[in-house]
Amino acid sequence: MKRFLTEFSINHPWVVIVGVVLITALFAAQLPNIKIDTDPENMLEADEPARIFDHEVKDEFSLYDFIAVGLVVEEGAFNRKHLSHVYNIIDEVSEIEGVIVDDIMSPSTVDDIKQGDDGILTISTLLEYEPESDEDARYILGRIKDNPIFKGKLASDDGKAVAMFIPIESKNMSRSIADEIQTIIDKYSTADEQYFIAGLPLAEDSFGSEMFKQMAVSAPFAGAIIFLLMLIFFRNIKIILAPMVVAIISVIWAMGLLILTGNTVHIMSSMIPIFLIPIAVLNSIHIISSFHDRYQKYKHKKTTIRNTISELFIPILFTTVTTIVGFLSLALTPIPPVRVFGIFVAFGIFVAWFLSITFNAAFAVLISDRALRNFGRSDDSHGPLSWIMHVFRDFSRKHYKGILVGTAVILVVAAVGLNLIVVNDNPVKWFKQNHPLRVADRTLNKHLAGTYMNYLVLDGGEEDALKDPETLKYIEKLQRHLEKNDVVGAVTGVTDVVKKVRYELFNSDPAKFAIPDNQDEVAQNLFLFEISGGDPDDLFKFVTQDYSRANLWVQLREGDNESVMSVIDDAERYFEDNPPPVHLEAKWAGLPYVNVVWQEKMVGGMRSALLSSFAVVFIMMVFLFRSPLLGFISMLPLSITIMAIYAAIGYIGKPYDMPVAVLSSLTLGLSIDFAIHFIKRTKYIHEKTGNFNQTFPQIFEELGRAIGRNVLVIAIGFVPMFFSTLVPYITVGSFFFAIMMVSGAVTMLLLPSIFIIFRNRLFPAAEIVSEKSKKIAVTE
Repeated sequence: MKRFLTEFSINHPWVVIVGVVLITALFAAQLPNIKIDTDPENMLEADEPARIFDHEVKDEFSLYDFIAVGLVVEEGAFNRKHLSHVYNIIDEVSEIEGVIVDDIMSPSTVDDIKQGDDGILTISTLLEYEPESDEDARYILGRIKDNPIFKGKLASDDGKAVAMFIPIESKNMSRSIADEIQTIIDKYSTADEQYFIAGLPLAEDSFGSEMFKQMAVSAPFAGAIIFLLMLIFFRNIKIILAPMVVAIISVIWAMGLLILTGNTVHIMSSMIPIFLIPIAVLNSIHIISSFHDRYQKYKHKKTTIRNTISELFIPILFTTVTTIVGFLSLALTPIPPVRVFGIFVAFGIFVAWFLSITFNAAFAVLISDRALRNFGRSDDSHGPLSWIMHVFRDFSRKHYKGILVGTAVILVVAAVGLNLIVVNDNPVKWFKQNHPLRVADRTLNKHLAGTYMNYLVLDGGEEDALKDPETLKYIEKLQRHLEKNDVVGAVTGVTDVVKKVRYELFNSDPAKFAIPDNQDEVAQNLFLFEISGGDPDDLFKFVTQDYSRANLWVQLREGDNESVMSVIDDAERYFEDNPPPVHLEAKWAGLPYVNVVWQEKMVGGMRSALLSSFAVVFIMMVFLFRSPLLGFISMLPLSITIMAIYAAIGYIGKPYDMPVAVLSSLTLGLSIDFAIHFIKRTKYIHEKTGNFNQTFPQIFEELGRAIGRNVLVIAIGFVPMFFSTLVPYITVGSFFFAIMMVSGAVTMLLLPSIFIIFRNRLFPAAEIVSEKSKKIAVTE
């Protein structure tokens, strides 16, 4: 296969190029059919129990995802002017398509429970008209604070903030609806008012749209940097065009096939280009580096290509296969978009390998001899890159024992750091600290009960189970227990309706603000709520119509995994320590909870995928080198890179989130690349020299420069991502940089040190040359 691909490519270059162009055109034609999906909920299978239950709860209790809008005025928001603005804003927001008008929660849309002048319970709109005076506005604040269903939710206790919760038909409408809301706000906003728009659906939808914009900038920018760096290294624009074309074609084929097979482009698969570009360039740089260092020796294109591919074919094949294994392992994860991502990145890597062997060779043959006259000048062996390689050579030769000891220390320190890793994520935190969504999230959660909503459904198993006073009292105690958690802003349920109705019936007597002792009175209070002008649908957001299931609204000030799980754990401990008076089955729903489920599944799936692919790659290395020892050695750069980088995450407190989890597969692919080339080509060099002391310095020449070019091109090429507006992109860029630098350094320092230690076993023909020799000698 090696001979056929090489000979066909260099003898029929136009056939290869035209064939590639035609296939590329076929895949490119699919790109306009792209279907985008930015909903993180689709990280779960359609039949995932948590997802199904979440939909069931929303259907049963008529619940919708919402956008949180807040007005903050430091001097106080409850006066005629500001509350009139709120009234008018909601009046116009009600006209926006996609807004569930009947379920808007704001002072001008919610129903207030109070006793009328005739002693009869009345339920009417809290802010039915624009306030006519500041006194009217302050009255509204008092009514909010006096109602457990609204307290802390619609207004802050100090009156500085007013909240409006806008339910929407679909999460993917949240960004467009938020833009329309902002337009309305701009009509009324004054200098002393601060408006904020937040909410988990908005964060998720906004990230999806901003991510595609960022990708449209980052991928080309990274490609341009890589192109310029290769131009600096190889100083021939015609030669370096081929690797860039290979990278672009690999992306087009992968994305084209993804779309052709009916897959949607999710948040994960949108990152395929940013993963493929560096991997696609790696093999090409190895080939061009070798061609660059040999062309002046042969001064014949076809001969140079034959010799280059002959030596590099097996290392490149195995680095490709191991990288493919790493990404294909993602197909074993329980997260559909991650599976799609892994499969099509693997396909793109295969395409990049095939084109690096065929297209690069065909393209090089067509370059004129005149254009290659100065290509691969001999002064490269004295350039800056060679100087760096010589530093590695001398340091590893003189301090190989210290390097081994240092590696052992790093592994111990890394093992401690790995135990410090915390799995945590929050889509809102995918934006930078100063992003308007982050600012809005911090501000509204500081003043109000929270912008994150989970639902705790308690199933009594039979009709009227939730009219039982003892059961309601138990639920009320559960509410108060959960509210002790700093993350929880408020827990609202049918208990609050019962208590509020009773409180108002008894002339606002604080002693009556409690669950009645008998079921008849409970039933009477609920019945009065329904017939007194209140919307029954409001009641049935907290309890089913047959009163068999209750729904607690658990409002959170933080949406991180850790925060959400702390509340869930609190509830579980309460149930264990305080068994309910009747059987109650508790289950969670809500966007924050669904996010926790898919994130935990992803982390567990990625861990299993990494371990399984690690084992497969080790077996492949043993097979490739026909030596368990060399197989083990080849895994060291990979192992140390993964441990060092992930330990650093533990030490600096960076959460183990979605980008970090997915990047473990990239670490495997890139780290093993250098080890395979280093070991395989060192053995190739040694077969020629027969003397380890001659082999040792040579591995830091052509081979060292090729690895060095790869390290620098990919690492520096992704530095622009450090300046992204999206945190996951910064994470990806940082990881690329760290992976290349750490794995490159480990390969060029640790592997030579190990070679020295085991030279008699690994290189049996080696002789120890004295230090007086002109050649570089290796000492004990």
